[in-house]
Amino acid sequence: MKRYYDPEIFHQTLDGIDLDNHVIASYYLSDRLEGEKFLDHLSLIQSMGLEGSTGTWEKVEEDTEEVRIAMSSKMVGYHQIPTTDPYTKSAVVQLAFPIRAWGDNVPMMLLAIAGNCFAYSKNIMLTDLFIGKELLKKFTGPKFGVDGIRRLTGVAERPLSLHIIKPKMGMTPEQTAHQVRLTGEGGADMCKDDEMLSDAYNNTMEQRLPLVMDEIDRLADKTGKRMIYLCSITDEPTKLMDKARRAIDLGANGLLVAYSIGLGALRELTSSPDITVPVMLHASHMIAMMKQVAWPVLAKLCRLCGADMMLTPTMWSSIPMVSMEEGIRTSFVKLAPWGHIKRTFPMPCAGVYPGLAEVLIGEYGPDIVIPAGGGMLGHPDGYTAGARAWQQAIAAVMAEVPLPEAAKDPANAQLRRALGKWGYIERPKAPWLRLAPEYQPKPMVFE
Repeated sequence: MKRYYDPEIFHQTLDGIDLDNHVIASYYLSDRLEGEKFLDHLSLIQSMGLEGSTGTWEKVEEDTEEVRIAMSSKMVGYHQIPTTDPYTKSAVVQLAFPIRAWGDNVPMMLLAIAGNCFAYSKNIMLTDLFIGKELLKKFTGPKFGVDGIRRLTGVAERPLSLHIIKPKMGMTPEQTAHQVRLTGEGGADMCKDDEMLSDAYNNTMEQRLPLVMDEIDRLADKTGKRMIYLCSITDEPTKLMDKARRAIDLGANGLLVAYSIGLGALRELTSSPDITVPVMLHASHMIAMMKQVAWPVLAKLCRLCGADMMLTPTMWSSIPMVSMEEGIRTSFVKLAPWGHIKRTFPMPCAGVYPGLAEVLIGEYGPDIVIPAGGGMLGHPDGYTAGARAWQQAIAAVMAEVPLPEAAKDPANAQLRRALGKWGYIERPKAPWLRLAPEYQPKPMVFE
């Protein structure tokens, strides 16, 4: 008897599957056929799930019941989203993939959970990923994470400020080192190359790295505080490890790679015993995937593969790519308990300036690195003042002093000048849950 829905795939539940030996991928799907009131959503999901595991469009003789039990993906959740449109089916679907199919091979896992499945629906997004214990224990995650970087910087509780070296490319090694010295004098905790900087014709890693580290060492001798410099080493896979080792030999105390190197290369880099410094993952190349893979999923994968720090989208940036909730959730995923995997430092970023400190720290908490390029270097009184303005803004927020009030203090002159140039945002207040305005609490005024 021919069945429409394969029981090996559909007779499954989330609490009945062997969670330790599966990854669970959650997808949002919304499909519409104008004029067609019968849309067989389960058949579409069956095809999508088989495409990421054992099947093809036409079943072959060797695709047996035993093979599907052992190797195919299983639907363990179907949560329909109600709609009044008779031509639309929308749901959150959970598929369980057995890790025996690919072990801890990250590129192969991505083929299964985020490959051809995207061809099966016009509106589909991978929204979450659960990693079973047997797979999780094969990963080491970040070497340093939040706590390790705090130990390196000596900053125990507050957010860290980071100077993004600008312009992205074109400066000489001497100009780069000079810029770092000026922001270091202003108290910046870290600095980094722009992700677009490679070995430019006038500024190679071998040329700039010793000069930058010399300035950092001189500042450390004077102040007792040693900045972390995240040196850009993004390169071809065959060159990446050698470049990382050469950077460390030249004195690098941090490395920067872009997502374009791939998760497998990130994992190889961070898990190598030769790499004894923190690694920051720059996420800009993930923007191309944002319509089909949610940022919290990408954050989880990058944390799994060892990113100590990772850029985090925020609605308040100059590139507001995601909703406020998705940006904040991305940060939560980096900081949430996850077995033996250390926490990854979130980095709310892109066009941020000191007047945003209250909003950023209030939404993301103190365990963040705040990267600023123009929002530090563009200070009207120069680079050192820009770095000081950030330190003053962070200190005010941690002391629960509103930034406009803190700016009145003569000791915070740099913050005052920053607010005068870029302004200040007071976060909007949400309505009182679902109550009508007349029932919302109102302050009382006493004579």
